[in-house]
Amino acid sequence: MSFWHNRNVFITGCTGFLGYWLTDAMVKQGANVVGLVRDRVPHSSFFSNGLDKHVTLINGQLEDYDVIERTINEYHIDTVFHLGAQAIVGVANRNPMATFEANIKGTWVLLEACRRNSLVTRVVIASSDKAYGQHETLPYNEDFALQGNHPYDVSKSCADLIASTYHNTYSTPVCITRCGNLFGPGDLNYDRIVPGTMRDIVNNRRPIIRSDGSPKRDYVFVKDIADAYRVLAEHMDNDSIHGTAFNIGTGEPLSVLELTRLILKSAKREDLQPDVQNTAQGEILHQYLSSDRAKEILAWTPGASVEERLAETFEWYRSVNES
Repeated sequence: MSFWHNRNVFITGCTGFLGYWLTDAMVKQGANVVGLVRDRVPHSSFFSNGLDKHVTLINGQLEDYDVIERTINEYHIDTVFHLGAQAIVGVANRNPMATFEANIKGTWVLLEACRRNSLVTRVVIASSDKAYGQHETLPYNEDFALQGNHPYDVSKSCADLIASTYHNTYSTPVCITRCGNLFGPGDLNYDRIVPGTMRDIVNNRRPIIRSDGSPKRDYVFVKDIADAYRVLAEHMDNDSIHGTAFNIGTGEPLSVLELTRLILKSAKREDLQPDVQNTAQGEILHQYLSSDRAKEILAWTPGASVEERLAETFEWYRSVNES
């Protein structure tokens, strides 16, 4: 029988890009999933694929303590995955206050509700590689200082520290994930490089690179990330890992130009040469992770190569365009 069979699981951000895949995995594992929803987005994978019919949905905002506490209490929640956040960097820059409300206050509200309910045995908090800010040494490991400089990055640095505070002060059963850049089926944010490039290719256009093509990042398949969350939560029966942060990346950083060429190769459209515009400003040049801790403690590694995952992802974007 699955570890998750009949286990009561609360997922914030369940309708988001990663949230959809994690919720889908939990439902398939037999969990009783309760999801927090702020806005109904009909064209999102969560609703268009009918996942909402298999989940108990709670309408509300992360910052609303009464809603969060009532949900955790009334649905006898055992496991919490806190993915809900304002996750778009451009939106964060334009509206920092709303980002801080959702990402920082939303985290302490959730953790306070968990602290006050003894049924909660595991809480996984989604941080980000952006929480590290900029460091000269690469790759980043989990002991690096959290020193974000811009609104989204700072909100994640703060949320990360708040999670540690609740473990260190109240022994709240928390673990933290810091993931690289996600890609995969269902990502409709075309400002991101993978969806934007794939849409360009599908529409027979040269993909645009806003930087000079040199910045290096981790690019991690969304279903591999969802699997890492599942594996981490299962390991949290061992309370010695509570309070621990885990980087989740591939260990294979790619420059923007390398990634674009891999996408073109996977789409069999290497005839479309990238349009390198070199207009981007204020980007951290290189930012990628060591995932050795996840490999050693959780025995987690990505399920396939980035190239294989890009090919799988491109087929999804092509099918969406054809439908």
